[in-house]
Parts: sequence; C-alpha cells; structure tokens
Amino acid sequence: MAIHSPSDRIWWNKPIEKMELIWIGIAFCWGLFMFCAMIWWHIYGEQNLSNETYKTTPELFESRTEAMVEAYTVREEGDTGIPVVHPPAGSDVYLLARRWEFYPILELDMGQSYRIHMSSTDWQHGFSLQPTNINLQIHPGYEMVLTITPDSSGVFNIVCNEFCGIGHHQMLGRIHVVE
Repeated sequence: MAIHSPSDRIWWNKPIEKMELIWIGIAFCWGLFMFCAMIWWHIYGEQNLSNETYKTTPELFESRTEAMVEAYTVREEGDTGIPVVHPPAGSDVYLLARRWEFYPILELDMGQSYRIHMSSTDWQHGFSLQPTNINLQIHPGYEMVLTITPDSSGVFNIVCNEFCGIGHHQMLGRIHVVE
C-alpha cells in the first residue's frame, strides 16, 4: 500500500513555482558564463600548455633518448653518473620517465625554444616542473611533446606527482637553464 496516492507522486504534472524558475534561470546563465570564461581563459589566459601527443613504443622512445644522450652529453652528475645533455637551441629533446628516475638531466639555454619529448617505459608517471606551473601526465606508449622557451636561469626540479611504486618519493629530475 502506498503512503501517497499516485496523483501526489506525479511531480511533472505540477506547475513550477516562480522562485524555482528564477533559480533555474540563474543557474543556466551562470553555467553559460563559466563555459564562455573557460574558452576565453584557454585562448588569452596563457595558462594551458600547447602540446602534442603521439603513439610510440617504449623501445623506440628509449633508443631516441639514448641517441640524444650520446650526441649531446657534456658531463655527468650524481653518484650514479646521470648524464647531463646540452642540446642545440631549437632541437628536439628527449626526457625519459622510468622506474623512479627522469633520464637524462637537461641543460637548456635561456631564451631559446626547445621541443621536449616525454614518455614512460614502464607505467604512468607525473611531470611537475617546479617552481613553474607545468604539470603533465606521462603514459607508456604515448609521446608528449611540449614546446618551451625558458625565460629565467637556474635549476628547475622535476617531480613525479603520480604514485608509481615503492620508489616514487625518490623520482626527481632536473633541468638546468643557463644564460
């Protein structure tokens, strides 16, 4: 047995109150405004990165990274001897994310443009360039291409911000920007 008669439960047959119509109109207008604001901010806000994504294989990407390391290594850093590469301005630069490391360390010239290709050989990693607001997800099988022009010199840290396993807290990389 129903608590209410069927005629009381058919809400779509009841007229809409004036105050409810006003709030529906306000919500619709606000949603339309926010939609337009997102489009405007994407074009003029200089917040969104212009990047490209391509399919690749871990083996192909790793071989391209190793070829770049062989061609442009200037020194090694750290206890493990991670190579530091200084590619020419305007070139394609490869940064490999793999089990708890970003490989290699990049050394870029301030004011010059570079196309940084990033991919993973094992699982999903995060790319967060500190202290700037560049934040990307790096997936195996996909090559993320980011065009950047460093506008200040110094050492910028790369942090993996996607949990990637037991060594996640040690997954750091660096980009040196020189004048």
